[in-house]
Amino acid sequence: MLAPTLLATPSPTFTPVTYVHEGARRYRWGSVGTALPNAYAKVRLDPVVGMAIADAYMAAPVRDDRARTAYAAFCRETVQQYQFLVGRVEFGGLGLSVRIVDEDPYADVGTMVEDVRRRRLNVWASAATSNPHPYLTDDENDMFRAVHDVFGHAASGRGFDRHGEEAAWLKHGSMYSSLARRALTTETRGQNCALNFHYRGARFPEQKAALLPRWFSDPTLPRVARTAAERGVVCRVA
Repeated sequence: MLAPTLLATPSPTFTPVTYVHEGARRYRWGSVGTALPNAYAKVRLDPVVGMAIADAYMAAPVRDDRARTAYAAFCRETVQQYQFLVGRVEFGGLGLSVRIVDEDPYADVGTMVEDVRRRRLNVWASAATSNPHPYLTDDENDMFRAVHDVFGHAASGRGFDRHGEEAAWLKHGSMYSSLARRALTTETRGQNCALNFHYRGARFPEQKAALLPRWFSDPTLPRVARTAAERGVVCRVA
């Protein structure tokens, strides 16, 4: 998964990979989000909310024991998604071949998507990035990178810029339980907002195992999230 950057150009879109989009719809836990293939093309990250999420992420501890239950659910559900991703087609899986590599394998989202259309994916090894996760093992983190690239990006038709990452968080979140989505939000929405609004794309933030305020994890509460951001109520776990 490439680090997103602040872009002056319109956020790119592409046609979601059909078998992945349908697989995600078949797999997902509940009714969060929508099943329409083009539903994520117009998703944009509200900059007020984005800056507030970045502040909350930077203020969060590297590891918070209060996040343990959410991260346990997140890890368990990620492994299940990975098994579905690589499982044989004749047994209900998507049959995608994943290879872990030591360098960033894709120059842009287009090359990654072309691989996914051919049912293959290269994943930049967590062990090669010098940014260890405080809760997940390298193998578990590699599994998450794989499922997020496929079920977040390839299934939503969105790239690695800040708006594409917002769409990928929204799309991929529909495959997680509400508890696990709290951890997913830290892993995707939190990290990407910190990258874009705090570090301005210059470096990837330190990985954390903590929970952001609850309203940043619930895609059905955009107005609540914006109101909280405008009032500066962003640094406490909720």
